[in-house]
Amino acid sequence: MVATCYLLGVSTRRMDRLVQSLGITGLSRSQVSVMARDLDELVRDFRERPLNEGPYTFLAADALTMKVREGGRVIKIADMVATAVNTGGFREILGVATSTAESGAGWNTFFKDPVARGLNGVALVTSDAHAGLVDAIGANLPGASWQRCRTHYTANLMATCPKHAWGGVKAMLHSVFDQIDAAAVHTQYDKLLDQTKHTLPEVHTHLDDARADVLAFTRSRVMSGDRSGPTTPTNGSTAKSAAAPTSSASSPIAPRSSGSSAPSSPNNTTNGPTAAATSAPIPSTAAAHPHHQQPCLGGHHHSHHQRLTTQQRRTRRRTPLHRT
Repeated sequence: MVATCYLLGVSTRRMDRLVQSLGITGLSRSQVSVMARDLDELVRDFRERPLNEGPYTFLAADALTMKVREGGRVIKIADMVATAVNTGGFREILGVATSTAESGAGWNTFFKDPVARGLNGVALVTSDAHAGLVDAIGANLPGASWQRCRTHYTANLMATCPKHAWGGVKAMLHSVFDQIDAAAVHTQYDKLLDQTKHTLPEVHTHLDDARADVLAFTRSRVMSGDRSGPTTPTNGSTAKSAAAPTSSASSPIAPRSSGSSAPSSPNNTTNGPTAAATSAPIPSTAAAHPHHQQPCLGGHHHSHHQRLTTQQRRTRRRTPLHRT
């Protein structure tokens, strides 16, 4: 319990009040630290484990700014995280490290560690456009293509776009990543450039300059016909990833789930054009006299003459059955 509270961020001072509510007379801050020290071994084993679930085709890297206590002061540090998709189709955190600031030297040291532990088969790396990060990817993963994270790029593009036009530009940009293949992606991107060429010249220039980086996934050797946008993951969940053969947020193009990939059955009740096309037509009598038939929860129709009042139902239940 003490270790769990430590992981959840409960301070050592609050821990004393917590254990008192459980009937324990007291727990000093030093005792809490000693009990939480067992976590250090678990963290070390996790960070130093061999990466034998590869090849890790898709990888995403990002840095988070966090506040920590150090030497009696609260300072900001950069928490660097690398997440990839293993052969089982699950997101896996490959490495976590801290640095005083996000820099090229810090990222270079960071990537050397997973490579030494067996990181292999990386075909596409998604990240923001931090110069030190991009250089470290090229130096440590020479066979991988670099993909600019569309979430970070969208934020960069928004800074150059007038507020009144941002809704349309954003929707058009997102539609680029919804296309079914590489040719359709580039065609849609060309349409976006054509629409902004004369009305939004700054946006057009920004899009044109970033084209190679934003659409790098279309030139990757792992390009497939499924749809998705290249983004960096927002957490380290080990849930099934869409970047693997089944589904990935960090993948360039994520396959649809098994439920959506299967052809629709004529009996499906899904809303939309498909359902409308496959649904049975309404009988002409119902259309002419809508009050004659009323739908019930079971999907059947009953005449209004057959509907019973509450009092009639109660009377029918009270009436004994007469056997002949």
